[in-house]
Amino acid sequence: MPVLNVSVKRAILEGPPDKFNSFVVVKLQNVKSVSKAVKGNEPVWETEFVLETEQKDAVLAIELYNKGVIWDKLLGVHLYPLTRLRITDEECNEEWVILDREIITRNGEPISTQFPTDHRILLDIRFNPFSDGNHKEPSDDGLVSAPPEVVQERSSLVSSSPPESNIADSSSELEYGREYGNHGAETESLGCEADSLGPNNVLVKSPSSDDSSSEVPHIQNFSEDHAESSTETTEMTEFSKPPSLSVPNSIPRFIVTTDDQTELALGETMETHNQEQSFVKLRWLRAYELVHRQLQQAQFGNGPLKTSDQPMDREGSFENNPFYSSIDSMPDLRLARQKSISLVSDLVLKTMAAMKRGNGVSAVTRQYLTDEDMKTHVYRKTLQALIYPISCTTPHNFVIWTATSPTYCFECEGLLWGLARQGVRCTKCDVKTHEKCKDLLNADCLQRAAEKSYRSGQDDCTNDIISAMKERMEHTEHSRPDVFELIRSVFSVDPKLHAGYMKAVKQSVLDGTSKWSAKLSITVICAQGLIGKDKTGTSDPYVTVQVGKTKKRTKTVLQDLNPIWNEPFLFDCHNSSDRIKVRVWNEDVNSCKPLRTILSQETHEFLGMKVIDVRMLSGTSDLWYNLEKRTDKSAVSGAIRLQISVEIKGEEKVAPYHVQYSCLHENLFHYLCEHQQDPGLVKLPDVKGDNSWKVYLEEPAQEIINEFAMRYGVESIYQAMTHFSCLSAKYMCPGVPAAMSTLLANINAYYAHTTATIAVSASDRFAASNFGKEKFVKLLDQLHNSLRIDLSVYRNTYPSTDYTRLKDLKSTVDLLTSITFFRLKVQELSSPPRASTIVKDCVKACMKTTYQFLFDNCYELYQREFLRCESPGAPTTAPNSKDSVEFWDQLIVLIVSVIEEDKTCYTSVLNQFPQELNVGHLSASILWNLFSQDLKFVLEEHEQEMLCRNTDYMNLHFKVNELYFKYAAHVPPYKGQIPEYTKWFEQFVMKWLSENEDVSIEYTKSAFERDKKDKFQKASEHALFSCSVTDIFTQLNQCFVVVKRLDRSYPEVFQNYVRKFSQTIQKVLLKYAELVIVDFDNYTSSHGIACIMLNNIQQLRVQLEKLFEVMGGDELDHEAAGTLTSIQQKLNVHLDDLCFRLASSLIPQIRECVVELSQLLSRVSGQGLNQVGFLPPAQRASVQLDADAILQPLMDFLHGSLVLTAQLCEKTVLKRFLKELWKIVITCLEQTVLLPTLANDKQVGIGDVSRVLLKNVTEMPSRVSMTLGSQGDRLPSQGKDTPTNEILLNMSPKQCAVLDLALDTIKQYFHAQGGGLRKVYLEKSRELQSLRYALSLYTQTTDTLIRTFVATQTCQALNRDGAAPGEEESFGDLSIQVDLFTHPGTGEHKVTIKVVAANNIRWKTPAMIRPFVEVNLIGPHLNDKKRQFTTKTKSNTLSPKFNETFQFILSNESEPACYELHICTKDYCFARDDLLIGVCVLPLREVAQCGSCACFLPLAAGVHLDDTGLTILRILSQRTNDEVAKEFSKLKSDCRRSEVVVDLSDSQ
Repeated sequence: MPVLNVSVKRAILEGPPDKFNSFVVVKLQNVKSVSKAVKGNEPVWETEFVLETEQKDAVLAIELYNKGVIWDKLLGVHLYPLTRLRITDEECNEEWVILDREIITRNGEPISTQFPTDHRILLDIRFNPFSDGNHKEPSDDGLVSAPPEVVQERSSLVSSSPPESNIADSSSELEYGREYGNHGAETESLGCEADSLGPNNVLVKSPSSDDSSSEVPHIQNFSEDHAESSTETTEMTEFSKPPSLSVPNSIPRFIVTTDDQTELALGETMETHNQEQSFVKLRWLRAYELVHRQLQQAQFGNGPLKTSDQPMDREGSFENNPFYSSIDSMPDLRLARQKSISLVSDLVLKTMAAMKRGNGVSAVTRQYLTDEDMKTHVYRKTLQALIYPISCTTPHNFVIWTATSPTYCFECEGLLWGLARQGVRCTKCDVKTHEKCKDLLNADCLQRAAEKSYRSGQDDCTNDIISAMKERMEHTEHSRPDVFELIRSVFSVDPKLHAGYMKAVKQSVLDGTSKWSAKLSITVICAQGLIGKDKTGTSDPYVTVQVGKTKKRTKTVLQDLNPIWNEPFLFDCHNSSDRIKVRVWNEDVNSCKPLRTILSQETHEFLGMKVIDVRMLSGTSDLWYNLEKRTDKSAVSGAIRLQISVEIKGEEKVAPYHVQYSCLHENLFHYLCEHQQDPGLVKLPDVKGDNSWKVYLEEPAQEIINEFAMRYGVESIYQAMTHFSCLSAKYMCPGVPAAMSTLLANINAYYAHTTATIAVSASDRFAASNFGKEKFVKLLDQLHNSLRIDLSVYRNTYPSTDYTRLKDLKSTVDLLTSITFFRLKVQELSSPPRASTIVKDCVKACMKTTYQFLFDNCYELYQREFLRCESPGAPTTAPNSKDSVEFWDQLIVLIVSVIEEDKTCYTSVLNQFPQELNVGHLSASILWNLFSQDLKFVLEEHEQEMLCRNTDYMNLHFKVNELYFKYAAHVPPYKGQIPEYTKWFEQFVMKWLSENEDVSIEYTKSAFERDKKDKFQKASEHALFSCSVTDIFTQLNQCFVVVKRLDRSYPEVFQNYVRKFSQTIQKVLLKYAELVIVDFDNYTSSHGIACIMLNNIQQLRVQLEKLFEVMGGDELDHEAAGTLTSIQQKLNVHLDDLCFRLASSLIPQIRECVVELSQLLSRVSGQGLNQVGFLPPAQRASVQLDADAILQPLMDFLHGSLVLTAQLCEKTVLKRFLKELWKIVITCLEQTVLLPTLANDKQVGIGDVSRVLLKNVTEMPSRVSMTLGSQGDRLPSQGKDTPTNEILLNMSPKQCAVLDLALDTIKQYFHAQGGGLRKVYLEKSRELQSLRYALSLYTQTTDTLIRTFVATQTCQALNRDGAAPGEEESFGDLSIQVDLFTHPGTGEHKVTIKVVAANNIRWKTPAMIRPFVEVNLIGPHLNDKKRQFTTKTKSNTLSPKFNETFQFILSNESEPACYELHICTKDYCFARDDLLIGVCVLPLREVAQCGSCACFLPLAAGVHLDDTGLTILRILSQRTNDEVAKEFSKLKSDCRRSEVVVDLSDSQ
């Protein structure tokens, strides 16, 4: 039979170390093996199990449990099909396995597992190759051949090939193919020889080392049923066609090691490539496991199985109780959704689309797409700018030049200073300038040279220059055809017309400025932030404006750094290369610098300048210009505002160049968006860097707009604002919000981040923008509204499954922030809405819409989101129906899915305001608020009428509890607040607890009945109690788990739950104790069952203590703690009572043994021994032998009983039983040996006196407890059948010594060397003290006993009912006078007593009454003195008068307090004993205090004695040879007969 080796190494468990005490269970068919329990979250077992099986298609189950007090909890399970295992003796096949939570079964057989956990376990499972027993014995060289089965299995691979796999489309296969698909190529490149895997993963060696093949595992099916279906196969094959398999060249051999461990040798190549093959094999098996698990889940579904974590035991036990299994106290609200769908209604989507169409954003940005005249003009201007681009103009050819006459710089108009080499001159166009000003000159050299040659009449030079310009334009046209083709396509120009336009544009470039003229209107409005040049810190500024050779100036504004002029100037310009030079001066009134005036043409101090090219002007513009330096040493600050209007000849009605640029940019943008692979989307350029925001379009479109802007002076900020306007029409496209956010941020930086040298406010600079203030503000307002609408439905607009849209969501918020910053810093609004507030409001609106949609479509959404198919029994009630709790369960699941989506997806995206906005927290807060309002309303209706089961309300409570504490409790405004929903569920929970109480009591009865039926079998091998205790506390623990997981926010509510649960515990445990008490007497004869029942009660106490600690211990509610304490006390009383009843069942046997002990003791002879402690060693040994001899019967019986009890009872129960048994044994010894009763009523003399005493005592059980002490009323009295022939009536000193030593032996036996009762308890036990006291009395003299009696018996008189004197009417009273005299010389005491009379004697007799009084003196040392006097009789009177005096002489050896007067009133009877009418006792200690007294003493029926008095009386009654003892016993035992008692009325 094959032997399966299962090695359980170690595990890694998810959780704290103190939580786990885990062990492993290995199951194969009907065999189960268990490992030891190891504590910690990384347990190490290193345990190997050896199993035998003949079914190689069986399934091995590995289960991991966490050991508990009552039951063990399943942590995870893993199934291993044996078909996956291979035959090997290698021990290094360890594999980490992830445990699953549940097992899927079919027809009672496990087929798969599901729901992976975080726990992992390391296993080593294999078939032993020497398991069949058919292997050959080792040869001399230590080698044996392989088993025939292995050879046959390998041979079967010759004609077989791996079957085709039908899992090629699974995701796991694709991943596996990427990771392992080229393994064969890798092994071939390394020059390795690859082997193959045969059945059961046996490695097969290829015949040739030249043929490289991949390692292919051929794994049998998981089960036979699974193998029969072609669609459910789980065989794993290679993903690329494997090489053919062949028979190995040599049969592998097995090497037998000295430690009985085997290892497989597959030839020399196996040793060479073992590492690579093991690695590949492990990867193959892991891939198979992953794919196989996915197939199993696909076949059998992913729905949760209703399995219990607790082990299943007896029928009808807790695990089968649907009352608890239907409650999920730890619900998992995060179910796996099938797909991500929009959770907003169609109405919202339609409304959003309509608002987008009507907001006008696209209308603003596309105003130039339909203006054909504008498009034609822009088309021509664009061609003109591109055919001869300004970026490619011919540079000047400057050389050092010496002026021979005063010459001024063309750029700055300053004098070229120096005697020689004053400046530079261009050899082409003859322009002269300073060395420092040559880089500022931007006119094209060719055009300037052509103009100069044309004016000077140099035709040859002009033609050469024109030819050069033509060549350059031709080169530009042919080198960049894509640019011109794009322009033609954008403006939809016919190719023929395009060619004509190109010729016209080239000619206009060649014409230059010869036919160009314009009129300029320049208005100098104002300036700000000028530098102060005067000593007072101010300036007297004025402005000069020069166009060409024409210069004009404004008036001077005195002492003002922010002057305002508003002076217009008109200029005629005939050269497009001319520039407008604006200079600001400080007029120095006291300046006298004629030389400087002549040489530099400057009369005042320079404040700043601005140079503007005329060719860049078109239309009218009103702009702020920053003042620039003239030289590096110039000190300049501030800005100037100019309004410039240009009317070019032939273009008077054409829009300004900025407007033309907008037309060009919009048409290019629209064309590129609509004419691409994805029409309607925006293709953003992929550039990086600080200036990447200035790249708006891809090449060559970006080149076109840049050249146009450079040619016609369009600012970069205008370009950015134009592109922002274009993007606003496509802001819903992917990536566009990020680009818009970046653009707007840079626009904000341009206007808001002013430098220290510019004092112009941001709002003023923005107001002077060429784009238009109103236009851009309107655009931002419309965009802002659109973005708010989209954010209000962000769950639909930006789905969480689309990563691109999530990035757009983040960029959208950034864009809103930029808009807010623009309004605050650029527009300088006082308090614009904050972006965080806007986003928060949008999220709130989306949450409210989402909740309403969930509420209205709960059932449909739940089935579509979380169910595979609609259940045929799905409820059809309305969403807010009172009869449906399931609706609220499903609504909670949907709410959790929304919150989780917000937490995991949207919170990390909308993280721009971490202190103000957390989407996950806000979502939880809003959804909980809306949900709680609806839930409260519904629960109030359900509270009036219970429309559902209590279990349904409990499940709903736990789900609400999980929803609140997991998502809403830690978020504002609920953080630190007490939730109100706890009170809403209080009534439902209390009703469930009441129902649980009834179920628990019924369950307790059934558990006890099952125990009775099973004859109280033990719960486990090592347990001493039965299964019913386990069942009861398993149920109670599970109930408390339910209670504990309820919300504790309201202490009052939770205390009510705990109090109710404690009452349930009380009723259940006391009910179980009652059942045990009722049936206990039926099982006392069966000592084993009785002990188990005692153990059950004790286990109730133990488990109750543990439950008390679990419930809170000292922190538990006072009332609940009091209830549990009372339960513990009652169980303690019941346990003591049951232990006494069990011990009482042994009383007959104990009595027999004690009687036999008494008989043996009576045979002990010897006199004159002292106390045991003072005996010589020889005598002590003799006494010890006698003590052992008399104890033999009793000890034999106790040993037999206690050995059995110690094996069956728990230690606590055993001690309680020992206590009761100890009391019974000691009491029996006292009753039987020391103070025996007399069974023969015919005894005479002192025996008759004792009999009368015992009779009187038994007639008054409520008054006298006899000599049994506290146990006298519980211990049965000795019966008539008890043998008393040899009862010891009196004991000699040696017998007392033997009995005393026997008591020590009994005490040591019950102590059992510390294993039994404590010595302190034994020594202080009341029974032992009573027995030792009685034993000590046996050795005392009669005088000593009488002295003790008088000292201890202080109230001896009794009436008819046994009450103390004075409580009820007496039988009359006696008037006496007592005088006490002490002789001063001798110290002798004399007592004189005068009997005056008896009054109202209650007595009835048919004969004549003759009363008389008998006075007796009781005390020590009266042997030789008169002890009794008697009065004369009085005939026929109930109130006789005596007036007789008597005198007693006391011994001078004792004080009067040691004596008492015992006075009896009797009726004289002839020839028979006198009848006692009443008795009274007067202690002389009362007379000794005053020396004399006269009193009335009530007559009682008899004397009242306590335990000491009775013990002394019984001892003295056994001393038949002592006259004093006989008289004492007669007096104290005499009692008035009840038949002669009459009422006072009858005595008259």
